[in-house]
Amino acid sequence: TLRNWSLCDIYCEAFLDVDISELSGQMLTCSLLNWCSFSEISCEVLGSALKNNPSSLTELDLSGNKIQDSGFLHLRGFLESPDCRLQTLRLENCSLSEISCEVLGAVLKNNPSRLTELDLSWNNIQDSGFLHLCGFLESPDCRLQTLRLINCSLSKTSCAALVTALNLNPSHLTELDLRYNNLQSSDVQQLQDLVESPNSKLQTLRSVEGWSQSSCFQMFGPKVSLRAKMQSFLLRDCNLSERSCAALSSVLSSQTSRLRDLDLSFNKLQDSGVKLLSAGLESPHCKLESLRLKDCSLSEIICKALSSSKNHNLSSLTQLDLSGTNLQLTGFLHLCGFLESPDCRLQTLRLKNCSLSEISCEVLGSVLKNNPSRLTELDLSNNTIQDSGFLHLRGFLESPDCRLQTLRSVNELNSLKDEKKVSGEELSDVSLEDFLNIFWITARSQFSRLMNFSTTFQF
Repeated sequence: TLRNWSLCDIYCEAFLDVDISELSGQMLTCSLLNWCSFSEISCEVLGSALKNNPSSLTELDLSGNKIQDSGFLHLRGFLESPDCRLQTLRLENCSLSEISCEVLGAVLKNNPSRLTELDLSWNNIQDSGFLHLCGFLESPDCRLQTLRLINCSLSKTSCAALVTALNLNPSHLTELDLRYNNLQSSDVQQLQDLVESPNSKLQTLRSVEGWSQSSCFQMFGPKVSLRAKMQSFLLRDCNLSERSCAALSSVLSSQTSRLRDLDLSFNKLQDSGVKLLSAGLESPHCKLESLRLKDCSLSEIICKALSSSKNHNLSSLTQLDLSGTNLQLTGFLHLCGFLESPDCRLQTLRLKNCSLSEISCEVLGSVLKNNPSRLTELDLSNNTIQDSGFLHLRGFLESPDCRLQTLRSVNELNSLKDEKKVSGEELSDVSLEDFLNIFWITARSQFSRLMNFSTTFQF
């Protein structure tokens, strides 16, 4: 019995030879047909097959296919069937317009109860199209949890309609993505009202990318109830600075804060901002699990904050990204103080392009060998660690307690034969030989673990 059907990548070509009508006799639960060069004709056949046997399909992904409105209309019979059990519908970049939204809104309003995830990103649906979906969002039977509308040419009109719809319906929506729409700083108040609504369960809001610092500050600064609700602040490339860090520090220090995921990447926070943020990180109320500070114009100061003796509460932190930070050796030694703490629970550590050297690897190898059990992903790409630096990690990799699944050490800056830029997979002969020795020793001693995990080494 067919459970999952994927025609992604190289398998897409085989679709031309497949009789989709045969799917009507299969127990299909997941159909991943994204980026398969589908057309209206393909949708007609697919729609007919699914209409005849809709009851088992729970996930449909047609993203990246230029099916246009004419192709989408062929799916209407399947979507409006009382036997339709679809929970996830992804139609990203399908050349859809207001017409498709009008049909989809009507269908989902009449049969909305099971759909929990909808993605219409990168379609020019505009405000007129989104307004057709609001009838579905207002329905008391709507169970939608995730709504993605990236780059859909929406404006404050859609924001206002969305707030109204979700206020009318005690919403299940927990994730909303409105990035790259025609939203201005003045629209931030409407989104704040949405989160502040007593009926709102919104936990992740991706909508402020590229906005001004004042708008972002308004989003997470003044309202205590807003701080208490949000679990994720994803504020990449928002022109944030020291002032925003002070507000975020207050959020992290709040007794009622539920913030677990903080992404401030590509903001020029500088050390002055991090000093303010570190006060929040040191708070016993901080329960942050993921902290991403990629390319934030930082130096060793952030590492000193992490290694502070006050930061025993950071045992909840499982993901840390400091890529693009000028750590150098002094900053890296502070970071190692955090890593060697028995309270450290870090699983993912990304230090791409952090000015690390062979000496840094020597210290890191020693620290991880003594406390290796939780780390599953390590990224040391674009650092001049050289072959001799990599060999210092050998003791950690050979340890029976090592749980590493992904190791990235892209060889772009060192060991380049003939001093030419070559593939990142190309190593010097010595490094390759030593790497293989380490791999086989590890494989023999930890065979059962390697059978249960997908282990990836990238050089």
